[in-house]
Amino acid sequence: QVPLVESGGGSVQPGGSLTLSCTAPKHNYENNCMGWYRQRPGEEREGVAAFHPGGVSPYYGDFVKGRFTVSRDDAKNTVYLKMNNLQPEDTGNYYCVAAGPRTGIAFMEPDRICGALVPGWGKGTQVSVTS
Repeated sequence: QVPLVESGGGSVQPGGSLTLSCTAPKHNYENNCMGWYRQRPGEEREGVAAFHPGGVSPYYGDFVKGRFTVSRDDAKNTVYLKMNNLQPEDTGNYYCVAAGPRTGIAFMEPDRICGALVPGWGKGTQVSVTS
């Protein structure tokens, strides 16, 4: 499992914003797809957003609908997930992962990122959206 350091979760009101960060070892940051999954209460895990190291367009889950943005800080080996207009249905545990790629595009399946099996799931960071 890739040692990733996640932070930034918390509790906000509907319409609020949060930014999650994920720091990876330099090798993984430069060579792996990195992204965020989430698991909402009672739901299966789903891909939120991902970067491909080849510089192709990021992947976003359909439910993002322009509300979330991924970005990178190469100097810090860190990927960010900026989440705006959060809604109660966004409540869940968010996991950062790094793996692959085995494809030329950024793509997420429940247990694969860029075609590569996610090697492990950390504790994640909790996001709670309540009024």
